[in-house]
Amino acid sequence: MRPSQGNGPNQRSPRSPLDVSRTREDFPILKQLVRGKPLVYLDNAASAQKPQAVIDALSHFYSTNYANVHRGIHWLSERATETFEAARRSVQRFIGAAEANEIIFVRGTTEAINLVAQTYGRTHVQAGDEILISTMEHHSNIVPWQMLCQATGAVLRVAPINDEGELLLDEFEKLLHPRTKLVAIAHVSNVLGTINPIRKIVEIAHRHQVPVLVDGAQAAPHVALDVQALDCDFYAFSGHKLFGPTGVGVLYGKASLLEAMPPYQGGGHMIQSVTFEKTIYNKVPDRFEAGTPNIAGVVGLGVAIDYVSEIGLEAITAYERELLAYAMDQLSRISGLRLIGTAKEKAGVLSFVADEVHPHDLGTILDNEGIAIRAGHHCAQPLMSRFGVLATARASLAFYNTREEIDALTTGIRTAIEFFT
Repeated sequence: MRPSQGNGPNQRSPRSPLDVSRTREDFPILKQLVRGKPLVYLDNAASAQKPQAVIDALSHFYSTNYANVHRGIHWLSERATETFEAARRSVQRFIGAAEANEIIFVRGTTEAINLVAQTYGRTHVQAGDEILISTMEHHSNIVPWQMLCQATGAVLRVAPINDEGELLLDEFEKLLHPRTKLVAIAHVSNVLGTINPIRKIVEIAHRHQVPVLVDGAQAAPHVALDVQALDCDFYAFSGHKLFGPTGVGVLYGKASLLEAMPPYQGGGHMIQSVTFEKTIYNKVPDRFEAGTPNIAGVVGLGVAIDYVSEIGLEAITAYERELLAYAMDQLSRISGLRLIGTAKEKAGVLSFVADEVHPHDLGTILDNEGIAIRAGHHCAQPLMSRFGVLATARASLAFYNTREEIDALTTGIRTAIEFFT
């Protein structure tokens, strides 16, 4: 269970080993009581909590630096633009992109994938062509491609997985052929925690001259990234899962691909000139950032990335690997509980079902103990069908979680099972 897919070039010297007590002090929300119990927050795959540095950065920006970006010639606008573009450079370093212009700010992973579907996809995909995804995809990496297929007459193909939740690479490669126009695949499954071998997947796809989009929503907070080493063509992730604000995310694309893609939306800033007869579009990345962006969100994302980089992804992944191993061991000891997703390469996501206890009931009982998990299909209904369940309970880890919190989780699960049996 080794959550590693290469070290990003941005990593500073980590706090080694990770000082969890010190880290928890950075997150004010973790200090509160829920229903009279200490908060145990284990819903990080849905959205992570925010360190004080990000909270302060948002307040400071709105208090001292706020103005619209890119348009103004006054001092405040220029200062806001400088801060905004500094965040773009932070993202570039964080993921190892070759150029800052390869970073496009969007609302989140979902919008990033839709952007590629509606620009690159509409340009390159025709009737009879195929798009290849996997069984473990989030709805955000299924529905946009279904919509594209419905509009163009293309076909969506799905690569299978085994009972442990691992992609069957041989079967994946068999599905690649001259009509395949794009592979779109999760780096880390939001249900199973499976870490897909992205470098290998990209190598296989590129041998068939097929570009690859990677859904990195669950990977960016936990796995050191280097998109040049991975050689993926597109990479998407969200700010709110990376300890940053909601409503902001990133699409990375190789410059040569972005420059050949048409705009996604029309409006201000994405143009060079407009007449009633003709519009000349702006350069990359501006042509994909129509309208006023989520300026404060981008600034907050930059601070979140700097915060994570200061701790160091190597320290984070090492700690989370140990915590995951402890959690897997503890949950496997609970009679009547079945873990779903036991891949050898796995990040800190634990999905499970318990005999006689509906996941929603389990989540409710845990909530009464101050423990926050998620219950449902996790926007992955086809994957639920693959494992023969309608829903699971899911606990997902971050570097501020502790063994004591895992102990509280296991105690709460046992209490729920005993109550219903």
